[in-house]
Amino acid sequence: MQKRWTIRKHDADAVNKLAAELGVMPLVAALLIARGHDTSEKAFQFLNPSPEHLHEPYLMVGMREAVDRIKLAVENREKVLIWGDLDVDGTTGTVLLRKTFSLLGLETSYHITNRFTENRGINFEPLETARAEGFTLLASVDTGTSNFEEVRRAKEIGMDTIICDHHEIKDDTILPPAVALVNPFHPDSEYPDDNLAGVGVAFKLAHAVLREFDLESEIPGLLKIAAIGTVADVVDLTGENRAIVALGLIDLVKTDNWGLKALMEVADCRSDMTSMHIGFRIGPRINAAGRMEVGTHVVELLEAENFADARRIAAVLDSHNRERQKVQTDVAGKAILAASELPDSNFIVVAGEGWHKGVVGLAASRVAEKFHRPTIVFSLEDGLATGSARSIKGFDLFQALGSVSDLLESFGGHVAAAGMKAREENIDELRARLDKYADETIPLDERTPELMIDAVVTSKTLSLDLLNGLAAFEPFGAGNPKPIFVTRGLILRDEPFVMKDKHLKLKLIGEDNKQFEAVWWDGVERSKGQTLAPNNRIELAYVAEANTWQGNTRLQLVVEDLRTDN
Repeated sequence: MQKRWTIRKHDADAVNKLAAELGVMPLVAALLIARGHDTSEKAFQFLNPSPEHLHEPYLMVGMREAVDRIKLAVENREKVLIWGDLDVDGTTGTVLLRKTFSLLGLETSYHITNRFTENRGINFEPLETARAEGFTLLASVDTGTSNFEEVRRAKEIGMDTIICDHHEIKDDTILPPAVALVNPFHPDSEYPDDNLAGVGVAFKLAHAVLREFDLESEIPGLLKIAAIGTVADVVDLTGENRAIVALGLIDLVKTDNWGLKALMEVADCRSDMTSMHIGFRIGPRINAAGRMEVGTHVVELLEAENFADARRIAAVLDSHNRERQKVQTDVAGKAILAASELPDSNFIVVAGEGWHKGVVGLAASRVAEKFHRPTIVFSLEDGLATGSARSIKGFDLFQALGSVSDLLESFGGHVAAAGMKAREENIDELRARLDKYADETIPLDERTPELMIDAVVTSKTLSLDLLNGLAAFEPFGAGNPKPIFVTRGLILRDEPFVMKDKHLKLKLIGEDNKQFEAVWWDGVERSKGQTLAPNNRIELAYVAEANTWQGNTRLQLVVEDLRTDN
């Protein structure tokens, strides 16, 4: 799909002033200002994440009640059940709380929601079993806010609940009768940052509890787990999340956690770890556990007591991830084909019998990206549709689903992503109403995908030195993406080289005969309609990266889009 390019404008005087104050190159100063760090104080804080940027845990509603209840559990030697959601921040958050409670001497067990046999959220039957085994306290991670009935029934049988969650709360939600609901979206919340992942909320609880027991020295180790879950859950890496991830990534390759060591080995992460390693190598393997089988494998891996066990479990996760990739390709292809039959749709809703429930969210992402429309992909089974939705920039998916809640059995999520269940017979009406809602909500000019370009860079200044200047922006991720530049007047030297039948490698010449290499992932598909012939002049939009091979590091341009003179 054709993209509209928007090139940021920069105030030269403000850029030069900030560059001089910070001692950085003007391009770095321009990027800082564009991302809201427009004073030397704000910029310095952004460029230097530190423990001081972690907010006071007790600013969060329910934190004092949660800590007091845990202290009572320690005094009474109670048994605690931790209930984690099946995705990456639920499973890593479960590990984090297990570690925290073990430091306090508490006996714990855990339950990870099973995508294929249970409803998302807390389910009552396992709580009954746990209560019969002597458990009197339940702590949830990344789930529980909407589980009023389950928490009420748990209380009736003598089990108190502490909820750590980060999902948005619908206006008509009746909050569960928990001892503490720790959620930055709590109606009474004045917490300064509502971007925390579920594992981030669990980390805040751990921080508060460990301080009460003079065990704050254990926090750096927990930050490593929190960092992985935060990056992989694709929440904004700004504010407190930036501090969590930046601090957690320090010396991650030197971790003494056998499971992390094995996971980094199987994911071929052998150098200094960045957020990109987590997002594209570690995170998918962790998420694959809950998508393809059960998330308990993640807990088993990160709690492994020796390298042999850790390697065995890491191999299982790696195998699940390869299986996930195959299944995802199949379901996404079918979903894209179904979506192509709805060419005028403003909100795409597609469904297929028996489509794997574990990958419908990933398929929805592919469809939303390809057609630039908010998308739901449903898996149909016995008349029930289990779906996952992904949004586009500027469209509030959570609010849209609220407008059709009468057609849904259940739903939950965020502005950008959500999950839901519906009766199969309601899908046509659901599609029609969401299409009308999107038509009335999405402005016409936003129906073409926008490529926001951070700056125009001449080929003369494009070098590894530029990358060194950008390194201070790490960790990159949602909310703090790698900058996109555009360079004009490049000449295509040869015919593009096709890799694996779908990617393109381009050899380019700039000013002063300076040579560059660019890679365009899925370029065969994305370049349709353009003539890429030798000696073509090209305007290239790209992300600049360092590519290291056999000890040699060189500049590589990763294509976002391009325009040719044809």
